[in-house]
Amino acid sequence: MKKNPVKAALSEGKPQVGTWLSSGDVMMTRLMARVGFPWLTVDMEHSPIDWSQAGLLFGAIADAGCVPLCRVPLGKYELIKRALDAGAHGIVAPMINTVEQAKEVIDAVKYPPLGNRSVGGVLHAMNFDATAGDYYKHANDEILVILQTESPEGVENAEEIYSLPGVDGIFVGPNDLTFQMSKATGVHPSPDELEAMLQRILETGKKTGTPVGLHVQTVEAVEQRIAEGWRFIACGSEVKFMLNEAQRIVSGLNLKAEAADLARY
Repeated sequence: MKKNPVKAALSEGKPQVGTWLSSGDVMMTRLMARVGFPWLTVDMEHSPIDWSQAGLLFGAIADAGCVPLCRVPLGKYELIKRALDAGAHGIVAPMINTVEQAKEVIDAVKYPPLGNRSVGGVLHAMNFDATAGDYYKHANDEILVILQTESPEGVENAEEIYSLPGVDGIFVGPNDLTFQMSKATGVHPSPDELEAMLQRILETGKKTGTPVGLHVQTVEAVEQRIAEGWRFIACGSEVKFMLNEAQRIVSGLNLKAEAADLARY
């Protein structure tokens, strides 16, 4: 059975920079899987990607030698089970605010005796170039578990969450964290307030020995965050890359006065 190189690298403290897939397009996914990113996350939380599409995308990524991850809509057993049985090599679980929520995700990922994942499926073993028996034997060691910290409550509980056995990494969505930090009047936190919260998350990760990461948009931001100690970093998405280049051309040809705010990542 193939190893999960992203999980291994994170456990050794090595940065892993990937990107998000939001379009659900197989052709785009096959191309992105060959660009050079070590991992790609299929975003089923905020994109209209169904399970049949997801299975095709996970297979296209794995066949290219890249690691397919799935951000599930919610960290619930039935969603995690379907994503893994469809062939994802890891789970990104959003809005993990409590220890109980974190444990539910870990239990859903792990086969007994470490968790309560049920046995079945076909595509999971195929994407690891394994027999079903070998997959069941080694999946607990190779599936990547990434939990998202996206709220002040999640930050308050961070040390206990990050210390749980089975947590391979933490991922911050700055947009959600910004909104969750907003005051009752709807006023967002200042850039300094947001950055202070991000640094608090980073320090908790360092204290517990848990790799932490976040979503950024530029090469410069990736380099800055790696230098600070962030390890699981997403840069943009295939949709954002497409829009950035299209808007650059439109701007260069003076076809539109200013770029539209079409996608944040």
